Amino acid sequence: MTIENAFHNKYSLVKGAARRARQLQSGAVPLIDAKSTKACRVAQDEIRQGHVKFVLMEKVVAPTLDPTV
Repeated sequence: MTIENAFHNKYSLVKGAARRARQLQSGAVPLIDAKSTKACRVAQDEIRQGHVKFVLMEKVVAPTLDPTV
């Protein structure tokens, strides 16, 4: 599975990697044995290896009131 297939688009990939990097900087344990110590690089490697999943949340739309009623 490629990174492009795992994520909706490149923007989603960047947002996902940034979120995971913040988790790592806050003390989360890396899911892989990475060569790099930089959180951003570790997050990218975790995504590339399929250890981090990306979930699209459903958008809740509030019903609109019909002014003609």
